[in-house]
Amino acid sequence: MPQSITRPPSNYPQTDSSVGPASLRERFAATRHLTEALLEPLSEADATIQSMEDASPAKWHAAHTTWFWETFLLRDNLPGYRLYDESWPFLFNSYYESEGSRIARRQRGLVTRPTLAEVLEWRRHVNEAMETLLGDDSLADLIELGIAHEEQHIELLLTDIKHAFSKNPLGPAMWDRREDERPAQVDGWISHPGGIARIGNQSSGFAFDNEGPAHRSLLEPFALSRRLVTNGEWDEFIADGGYRDHRLWLSDAWAWLDRCNVSAPLYWRGDEHFTHTGWQVRDPDAPVAHISYYEADAFASWAGCRLPTEFEWEAVARGQDKPDSEQRFDASAGNQLDKAAPPRPVGTGELFGDVWQFTRSAYLPYPRFKSAEGAVGEYNGKFMAGQWVLKGASCATVRGHSRSSYRNFFYPQQRWQFTGLRLAKDI
Repeated sequence: MPQSITRPPSNYPQTDSSVGPASLRERFAATRHLTEALLEPLSEADATIQSMEDASPAKWHAAHTTWFWETFLLRDNLPGYRLYDESWPFLFNSYYESEGSRIARRQRGLVTRPTLAEVLEWRRHVNEAMETLLGDDSLADLIELGIAHEEQHIELLLTDIKHAFSKNPLGPAMWDRREDERPAQVDGWISHPGGIARIGNQSSGFAFDNEGPAHRSLLEPFALSRRLVTNGEWDEFIADGGYRDHRLWLSDAWAWLDRCNVSAPLYWRGDEHFTHTGWQVRDPDAPVAHISYYEADAFASWAGCRLPTEFEWEAVARGQDKPDSEQRFDASAGNQLDKAAPPRPVGTGELFGDVWQFTRSAYLPYPRFKSAEGAVGEYNGKFMAGQWVLKGASCATVRGHSRSSYRNFFYPQQRWQFTGLRLAKDI
C-alpha cells in the first residue's frame, strides 16, 4: 500500500551506505550540514515562530547548537578565541545555570534579531574555527557529545516546525509528497523468560551519561509485542469510548483529559492527520504517533495489556544491537518523516526507528550514577524527576543516533514528538 512521506531538500546530506566516516571531522561536518539543509525550505518567519513553550523556533535550534560548540569547545579550548557576539549567549543558552542568565524559554519566539542569515553566518564562523580542534584526541569525547547534542536538536527542529505549521489554517507543507511502499509489521510476541538482565551502556562507543552505569535488573517472565499499535487500532479505542471511560485512566490523566479537552492523538482531524507534507489521509496500518504517556497507558489497559518497563524493552532490544564497528553514520533522518515504517537506524532491528515508545519506567538515575563534572553535568541528571522513559528512536531521529541503552524522556502530558507504544504482557 503506497504511503505518503516527505521529500527532503535537494541538497540533503547523504553518506555512503556501507562505510562510516573516517573521523569525527566528517561526522561534525555532516551533522552541521544536515541542520542547515533542514532550514532551507523555511522563510524567516517560519524559522522564528514559536508555537508553544515546549517547542523552540528553528532559528533558535540552529543558534543554540552553535552556542554549544562555541561555549564548550572553542571558548574553553582554542587559545585566543573570542566570542562571535558577546550578547548572543544570553539568547541561545538553553538551561545551563552555570553559564549565567538567559532569556526565558517561552520568549524564544520573540527573538527576531539576529536574523536567520546572521545565525547562518555565525555557524560558518564556528565551523571554520572548529577545524583546529577536530583532530585533538583529548577533546574527542566532548566533540562526540557535541555531535550527539546537535543530532537531538535536529529531531527537535523537525518536530517543533511540524507543530508550528499545524497551527496555520492553511496547513502548509514543508516538503512535497511522494509515494513509497510501507513494509507490513510482523504480528506476534517476543517472549522473555525473565532472570537477571544487564542494563545500561556496555560498549566502548559514545553514550550519554544517563545510559550508565551498567547494572543488573531482575525481570519476571514477560512478552513484548513484535509490532507497534496502529492508527486503526486507535480508531477502535476511540469508537469503544476509550477517551470517555474513567476506569482506563490514571487520576492525573483523567484530569488532564478534562482540562485539555483531549479526544484523539495530536494532529488528528476526522480521518486525516497533519504531516510535514500538510494534511493527509491516515493510513490505518501505520503506527499511531503523537500520543502522551497518559494515552499510551490508557490504551494498554483497554487492550488488556500494559506498557513494558525500560529494562524489559532493553533486554529484548539488546540482541538487535550491532557492534560499533558495524554501525555507520547516515544523516538522512528527514526523508522518511511521517512514513509508517521508515528505514531503521543501522545496527538495530524491528524494535527501532518508527516512533519513540513509552515505557512504564520513571526517568530516574541508575545505581551509582554521577553527573559529569562542569557545565556539561547539567545535560541529563537535573531532569530526573516527573518524566517517563521512551525507547527505540523515531522516524525523525538521525540514523545511528539511538541504541538499546538510549533513554529518551518526556513529561506524561507531552505528545508533540513522534511518540507511540508497543504493548507488553506478563507470562
